[in-house]
Amino acid sequence: MSMFQRYKVDIADASYFRESIKCQNACPVGTDACGYVRAIAHGDFERAYLIARGPNPLASICGRVCGAPCEVACRRCNIDQPVSIRALKRSATEDFAVRSGGFEPLELLRNVIDSIKWRHRLSGEDLAVLAEAFDNCELRQPTGEKVAIIGSGPAGLAAGHDLALMGLRPTIYELEPVPAGMLALGIPEYRLPRDLIRAEIEVIRQLGVEIICNTKVGKDIDFDDIREMYAATVIAVGAKRSRRLKIPGHDGIGVMGGVDLLRAVALNQPSPLSDRVVVIGGGNVAFDVSRTVIRQAGMDVSRTALRAEGVREVHMCCLESLEEMPADDIEIIEGNEEGVKLRPSMGPKEIHLDDQGRVRAVSFKRVLSVFDKEGRFAPKFDENDITTIEADTVLWAIGQQADLSFLDPVRDGIELGERGAIIIDSETQQSSAPDVFVTGDVAHGVGLMIEAIASGKRVARSIYSYLRGSGFDGGTRGRYFALSRFARERDYETLKRLRAPAASVEERMIGQNIEVEKTYSHKEARWEAARCLECSVNTIFDSSKCLLCGGCVDVCPEGCIRIVSVSQLEANSQTDAVLDAMCGETPREQASAIIKDEARCIRCALCADRCPAGAITMEMFSFEGKWHAKRTERTAVRETN
Repeated sequence: MSMFQRYKVDIADASYFRESIKCQNACPVGTDACGYVRAIAHGDFERAYLIARGPNPLASICGRVCGAPCEVACRRCNIDQPVSIRALKRSATEDFAVRSGGFEPLELLRNVIDSIKWRHRLSGEDLAVLAEAFDNCELRQPTGEKVAIIGSGPAGLAAGHDLALMGLRPTIYELEPVPAGMLALGIPEYRLPRDLIRAEIEVIRQLGVEIICNTKVGKDIDFDDIREMYAATVIAVGAKRSRRLKIPGHDGIGVMGGVDLLRAVALNQPSPLSDRVVVIGGGNVAFDVSRTVIRQAGMDVSRTALRAEGVREVHMCCLESLEEMPADDIEIIEGNEEGVKLRPSMGPKEIHLDDQGRVRAVSFKRVLSVFDKEGRFAPKFDENDITTIEADTVLWAIGQQADLSFLDPVRDGIELGERGAIIIDSETQQSSAPDVFVTGDVAHGVGLMIEAIASGKRVARSIYSYLRGSGFDGGTRGRYFALSRFARERDYETLKRLRAPAASVEERMIGQNIEVEKTYSHKEARWEAARCLECSVNTIFDSSKCLLCGGCVDVCPEGCIRIVSVSQLEANSQTDAVLDAMCGETPREQASAIIKDEARCIRCALCADRCPAGAITMEMFSFEGKWHAKRTERTAVRETN
């Protein structure tokens, strides 16, 4: 047995550097989160806005309600807590989406692009194409084939936005009286202001997307007629129907879907609430429903008043334990502040009805476990441990499903799966009917808003390829920038996560339109942005200059650099090829290698500063999606900054 420790290593290439930027790599639309966060840290909010807006037509909305997979992936978690990337996106877009100083939203976007493109490199293919849409400050309207989109949610809006930029003419048909689907009707106004939605949609309209509301496909217009009128059709109806469990009493008076309540409140319609409400579900939607009920009831949310009077109660019951709940931590915290009575580890057994069929109580059985050893959903219950909660209203918030009643699979030639979902090609999102494409939740199942946006962008490219006969290159383009001067904020590695400011509990209860979460001040945003470890910057080692003095090892505050014998590296085909080329005739036992633990590196640049031979430099790597073949570059481009 060897007395030396063995090291498994990766050879850094473009894929390695791309995966190292974990926030951007985790974003379904490839937003350069590191880029806009660092722009904020430098006080450049205009540039931050453009970076955030480039690949995402709903960037300011995502700054409020995105599920933020970038934060889950953030490497700052290795130290303490992730950077507040979503809140910083809100900071980046706040001054440019709504508070536009009298400009129309699209005019503002044009002015920002015009003012900045001469001072900064416009990174991002999406942003470059968006800038090209303006010809001598006038917007070029699309003139190509007509495309129909059924549904104006995030996926439909993203598809329409990108199709218009490609020169096609999209028309969106929306069932509801207002556009934006679940953004407008499924997310409470206290989380997402309606003027913000209107501003984003106005930009999309001015780019050349027609939106027709109050139109139910299958009733007001036939699906067949749409297909005859348009060169291609996109089904983007989302998942707007609440799922329900068929337990005893599930169809009683006073039982309704949670999203139905949210829709009624958003449209200022009567919402039949009562003194005692039970919400069933454990996700963000369940909290949206619970907190909306509290506001709609106009209740006093002080816990003392609730205990003393007992006139109105909102119980939120879910299968999961507190640790397993899919809801965001901030939702749980704020729901508790507002008086939601959280009842975890409870599975619904029966809804009890009175003689008139009205809800009077709900019985729950205690949950022993929700998932099996392999992490699959397989709940187990204690059938003898029953809790009964008195209630007048029961709201289901356990998920949504799509309404595809306008389809006739035989007539339309669209193949459905066993569970009624449309079967699509996983790459193109094309159905068995060549001119019909599917996107968003109805294509992939209910997911994050940013996933729906990404799906809409993908389907736009598939439609362009279908109509024009030329495909898009779905890869990425990488760029390296040598940094002659690189420095970080003082004590950036010790800064603690700054919670976004929020309205007081008393202020929240004034109405549904009082935003709970507020925007960082510029000073707060720069503080939080300074916590970013800047994973796009890498230490690059030049072996031809290295003296093996060990200065980099000594100075590294995280102990992530080592000098080891090449013989200690675990062999594989990739490392063997590189080592054979570099070592030549030198036995591996006599050669040394510098290795770095990427997970621990904080990009402090002390190693580069310490190196007496200049063998270590700091370089930035960036990657972006490519719009089409003529923009494709298959090799990385190295530039000097």
